[in-house]
Amino acid sequence: MARLKVLAALDTAKTQYYHFNAIIIAGMGLFTDAYELFSITLIIKMIGRIYYSDRHGDHKHQTPPFVASALVAVALLGTAIGQVVFGRIGDLKGRRHVYGYALILIIIGSLACGFSICTSRTCVLLSLGFFRFMLGLGIGGDYPLSSTIMSEFANKRTRGSFIAAVFSMQGFGILASAIVTTVVCSIFRRASDTSPQKPTPQGADIAWRLILMLGSIPAAMTYYWRMMMPETARYTALVEQNVMQAAHDMEKVLDISISEITENNPLPPTQHNYPLLSMEFLRRHGRDLFACSSTWFLVDIVFYSSNLFQYQIYKRFLKNKNNVDVYQEAIQLAGLQAILAVCSTIPGYFFSVYFIDRVGRVKIQIMGFFFMALAFFAIGFPYYSYWARGEKESNKGFIALYGLAFFFANFGPNTTTFIVPAELFPARFRSTCHGISGASGKVGAMIGCVGFLWASHKEKEEGYPKGIGMQVSLITLGGVCILGMLVTFFFTKETMGRSLEENETEPQDIKIEEFS
Repeated sequence: MARLKVLAALDTAKTQYYHFNAIIIAGMGLFTDAYELFSITLIIKMIGRIYYSDRHGDHKHQTPPFVASALVAVALLGTAIGQVVFGRIGDLKGRRHVYGYALILIIIGSLACGFSICTSRTCVLLSLGFFRFMLGLGIGGDYPLSSTIMSEFANKRTRGSFIAAVFSMQGFGILASAIVTTVVCSIFRRASDTSPQKPTPQGADIAWRLILMLGSIPAAMTYYWRMMMPETARYTALVEQNVMQAAHDMEKVLDISISEITENNPLPPTQHNYPLLSMEFLRRHGRDLFACSSTWFLVDIVFYSSNLFQYQIYKRFLKNKNNVDVYQEAIQLAGLQAILAVCSTIPGYFFSVYFIDRVGRVKIQIMGFFFMALAFFAIGFPYYSYWARGEKESNKGFIALYGLAFFFANFGPNTTTFIVPAELFPARFRSTCHGISGASGKVGAMIGCVGFLWASHKEKEEGYPKGIGMQVSLITLGGVCILGMLVTFFFTKETMGRSLEENETEPQDIKIEEFS
C-alpha cells in the first residue's frame, strides 16, 4: 500500500504541544477509572461502619463479602461491556463521534454513585451497584478510544511513550483517591470533634458520597476539549477514505503545512474488504488478537487480586481498628494506599514511559511477568511459616515484595497490554480489537478480585467460606504470571518503531505491490 503524505508526516512529526494536550485529554477517563476503582475499597469500609452496625461479633461494622464483591464486580462487568460496544462503534462511526458519550457516562455515573437515591441500606446498595455499572460502561468505552486516538495521533518514534503516558494517569487517579479521602474525612472528623456527639453515621454517609462525586470533576473539565478534537487522520483517510479532510484536520492541530501533506492525486488507498472475525481476519490477525486478549486476561487476574494483599496489609498495620472511628480508619487506609502509589505504582508507570520505546513492548512485558512471579512465589511458598507470623521485620519485607509486584505490573504487562492492541490491528478494526482485548482483561479482573479473594481464606473467617488458603492462592498467581510470560514470548509481536500502516497489509501484499 502506497504511503499517504499525511500519514507519513504523522509518523515523522516532531513532538509538539498538541501531543501533550492529547495525553491530558485522553488520560482523564483513565484517571477517573483508577480513582473510582481504588476509592471504592475505602468506601466499602465506610459503608460497613455506617450500614452494618447490626452485625455481631467480629463481623460488626464489616460489609459482608458478597456485597463488597458485588460492588467491585458490577463496575468491572460494565467496563467489559463498554469496551466491546464503544470499541466497535469507534470503528464504525469514528473515534471522535463516541468519545464524548463515554465521558458523559463517566461523569453522570460518578455523580449518581454519590447520590444513590435514598438512605436505607438495601436501596443505597442496589442503586450504588446500578450506577457503578453505568460508570463502568463509560470507563470501558474510554479504554479503546483513548488508546486508539493517542496511537493514531503519535509519531512512530515516541508512540509507545505517549500511550503509556495516557495510561499512567491511572497512577495519579489512585493517588488522588487517597488524597481526597484523607481530606474529606479529616474535614468531617474535625467538624465532629467540635460537636458534643461522636462521629455520626449521617456525617459519614455524606462523606463517602462526596468522595465518589468529586471523581467526576477532572473528567468534566476535559469534556470541552474532547469535543474540539478532530477525527484522527488515520481514521479519516483509511476508513472514511477522505484523504483531503485528513490533511486539513492535521493542519489545524499539528505544525504541518498543508502543502506538505496534500496529495497530488488524492485517491483513497486500496484495502482488503474482509469483515471482522471472518476466516480471512482470523488468518491475518487471529494470532495477534489471541496474544493481546490472553495476556490482558492473565495480567488482570493478578493485578486485581491485589485486593488480597491490601487485606493482609490492612490487618498488619491497623492493629487497633476497633479503637478508631470511621474517619480514622478511612484515613489510615488511604495513607497506606498513597504510600504504595508514590513508592511503587507511579514509578512503575514512569519507567514504562521512559523505556517503552527504548527496550520494546515484548521485553518489558516478559520482564514484568517474570518479576511479578518471583514476588508472588517469595510471598507464597513461606507464607504460613514466615509471613503470616506478622513480626515487625516480616511486615517490612511483606510490603516491600507487595510494592515490587505492583511496580513490575506497571513497568510491565499492565501497561504494555494497553499499548500493543492499539498498534497491531488495521485502522478499521483497531478500537474493536482493543475493546475485545480489554474486555478479556476485565473478565480476568473479576476472577482476580472476586474469585481469588474468596479462595484465599484457609478457614471460615470474616464472612468468607473456607477456601484453598493464601499460600496456594499466591503460588497459583505466580503460575499465572509464568503462563503470561510464555504466551508473550511465543505469540506477541514487537511493535516498537513500526508504522501503524504496516498493519494495513501483510508482507506478501507489500512484495506484490513492489513488483507490480
